[in-house]
Amino acid sequence: MPLDQQHEHDRNEMSFFDHIAELRNHLLRSALAIAIVGVVCFLNKDFVFNTLIFGPKNPDFITYRVLCDFSHWVGAGESMCFTPPVFNLIARQLGEVLMQHLYVSFWLGIIGAFPYIFWEFWKFVSPGLLDQERKAVRGIVAICTFLFLLGVSFGYFIIAPFSISFLAGYTLEGLEVSPTLDSYVTYMTMFTLPTGLIFEMPILAYFLAKIGLVGPAFLRSQRRQAVVVILIVAAIITPPDVVSQTLVTIPLYGLYEASILVVARVQRKREKEMAAAERADRSVVLRDED
Repeated sequence: MPLDQQHEHDRNEMSFFDHIAELRNHLLRSALAIAIVGVVCFLNKDFVFNTLIFGPKNPDFITYRVLCDFSHWVGAGESMCFTPPVFNLIARQLGEVLMQHLYVSFWLGIIGAFPYIFWEFWKFVSPGLLDQERKAVRGIVAICTFLFLLGVSFGYFIIAPFSISFLAGYTLEGLEVSPTLDSYVTYMTMFTLPTGLIFEMPILAYFLAKIGLVGPAFLRSQRRQAVVVILIVAAIITPPDVVSQTLVTIPLYGLYEASILVVARVQRKREKEMAAAERADRSVVLRDED
C-alpha cells in the first residue's frame, strides 16, 4: 500500500474518542504554554505595565519620536510631531488592579505562546492530510506566526498611539480626562489582538481556495462590498477619527488584494494539476485502445 494511503488508513482507524483524546492533549499543552508565558508576564509587572501597556501614553514612545524625526527629515518641520495629552489612570474598584494584572498576563500569554499554540493545532490537523498536501503548506506555522505578530505590532505601534492621543485629547471645557485602568487595558486589547487575527486573512483565503469555496474572480467581483466591510471593521477597532480609520483601512485592503493573489495562485496550480490528470487519463485510454 502506498505511504499516502497507509497514512490515511491509519488516520481513519482512529475512533471518535481517540480524536477527542488527541485534541485534549494538544489543548492541554497549549494551555500550559499560555500559563507559563502568562506567569512570566505576571512576575514582571513593572515592565509589562510601565513599558508595554502604558508605553503609548508616554510622550517618549517610539512611534511619536520616529514620526517627529521623519517630519524633520522630509523638511515638514513640526507638522507630524505630536504627543498624547498627559492623563492619569485611576482604579475605582478595590480589586481592579489585580484583575487587570491577571487579564493582561493572560492575553500576553496567548500572544507570546501563539507560535506554539498554532504548532500544536497544526500537529493535530496535519496527520489528516496527504504528503503532497503537507508539502503544499510547508512553513504554514512560521507564516501564520509572522502575520499574527505583524498585526499585533501594527496595532500596538500604529493604531494605539493615534487612538490614545485622539481619545485622551477629546474632552470638554472644565473636564479632566481620568480614564479607568479597566477602560485603558480594554482599548489596548482591542487595538492589538483583533488586528493580529485580521492579518491572517491571506491564510484563510488560501485554505478556502484549496477546498474550492472561493476563487479570484469572486474576490475581484466583491471588492466594493469588501471595502465596506473593511471600513466597518476599522470603525469598530478604532476611535471615530479619520486618521486612525485610514491607518487601519489601508493595510486591511492591502491584505484583501494579497488574498486575491494567493487565491489566483492556488487556482492556477489546481488547473495545472487537473490538466495533467486529464492528459494522464487520456494516455491510459489510448494505450488500452492500442
